Amino acid sequence: MSDLRLDAEALYRELLRGVPALRGSDGRLVGITSGGAWLAQRLQKDLGLDGDAGVISSAMHRDDFAQRGLAASSAQTVLPFDVDGAHIVLLDDVLYTGRTIRAVLNELFDFGRPASVKLAVLVDRGGRELPVQAEFAAARVALPDTQSLQLARDDDGRFSFQVN
Repeated sequence: MSDLRLDAEALYRELLRGVPALRGSDGRLVGITSGGAWLAQRLQKDLGLDGDAGVISSAMHRDDFAQRGLAASSAQTVLPFDVDGAHIVLLDDVLYTGRTIRAVLNELFDFGRPASVKLAVLVDRGGRELPVQAEFAAARVALPDTQSLQLARDDDGRFSFQVN
């Protein structure tokens, strides 16, 4: 276990302040399952936006699909708007290698061609294997490759981080 202590609720408040500028007047929120989807759902409510945030899964486009298969808890992609021409703010909890983002972009383009896609994350932990960068990160931290960082949500909807 690590001594790293991140206040996920404080980082969420930073995300809440930063996303409106990325979103503009007509951007749509889309969260990557599961942590990013939780963020998008809560932001949709806290920003007073109509409708539901989108949820997108990376499962079908992962480069390690043959080894991982579909996780039992893997949510399906649900985009409650027309992707063609949409301005999308993609949300995730932790940005690491960039492979999930690559897979999600492939999934997104299966639904249409957005006008733009911007990435916002709670934590950018570095360690990129692909040329992917978040336009907004509430925090940047360095973790050893042997550790993982994952967003958790309690029954009241409050966020915390698990470091393993």
